[in-house]
Amino acid sequence: MSPESPTRQIVAVKPIPVPTSDRPFPLTVKVTAPVTGGHLPVIVFSHGNAWSMDGYAPLVDRWAASGFVVVQPTHLDSRHYGIGFDDPRFASIWRTRVDDAHAVIDHLDEILIAAGGDLRSRVAIDLLAAAGHSWGGQTVGTLLGARVIGPDGAVGPDLAHPAVRAGALIATAGTGDSLSEYAREHLPFMRPDFSTMSTPALVVAGGKDDSALSTRGPEWLTDAFHLSPGATDLMWIPDGEHTLGGIAGEAVRETTDEDPARVALVADAVADYLLDALGVSSAEWDSLGRADSAEYTLTHK
Repeated sequence: MSPESPTRQIVAVKPIPVPTSDRPFPLTVKVTAPVTGGHLPVIVFSHGNAWSMDGYAPLVDRWAASGFVVVQPTHLDSRHYGIGFDDPRFASIWRTRVDDAHAVIDHLDEILIAAGGDLRSRVAIDLLAAAGHSWGGQTVGTLLGARVIGPDGAVGPDLAHPAVRAGALIATAGTGDSLSEYAREHLPFMRPDFSTMSTPALVVAGGKDDSALSTRGPEWLTDAFHLSPGATDLMWIPDGEHTLGGIAGEAVRETTDEDPARVALVADAVADYLLDALGVSSAEWDSLGRADSAEYTLTHK
């Protein structure tokens, strides 16, 4: 996969406010879109812990240049807000993240109009997908039908959004039965139940993403594929670490395996899968599945 970006011009607009209630800080989003083209599909992207709408440019820009409109909210766990593990609000941020995504989807018309120009008229608003990295993957999994198991063992409510037609979970936590002591103490809500995640999804995981949150090693991040009825495909990248070459940004401290080609691989694989799942185009995804590569393996249910 070539790390060179597509040549299509893109434009980004931020911040765009989104109406919410019971939130200590206003919800805002960034919209990144191709300058030209019509019938454009949409990706709502949920960032990993501590990030914001300003991150993930290597991923988002490539999606936009490939023909997607990408909407990025900034969640309350962003380092902009300083809500850390010791803050009493932190325990409920997982739910606020899901509420953020619902608010973005429910106000998508207004967001696209606020982005300016003729963007709203060029978007196929029914071609809606969601993608997330790390904690953002858990947020998106909930939109796709996964539920969160509470401290008492009870399975939480169904928070799926019916408008989301497909999703991608990138480096996303597995089940809570093998959380490390640190994760059990600070992230007790990281206990997804994937058995109800029925919306089609691609799961992307790295073979060197040995998370400190689990005692099971990198295979833990494939649970969403193996345990959900909706996840149709798994992309396994043997040399990938948690940011899979730097999807969150170039030369940032979280990137431990800088590799522009790997970033391009992840970005293009997600775009190709979502285009196929949304019924827009299957040629690129079919081609990726047929390719013989040492950089990744694709497993299809």
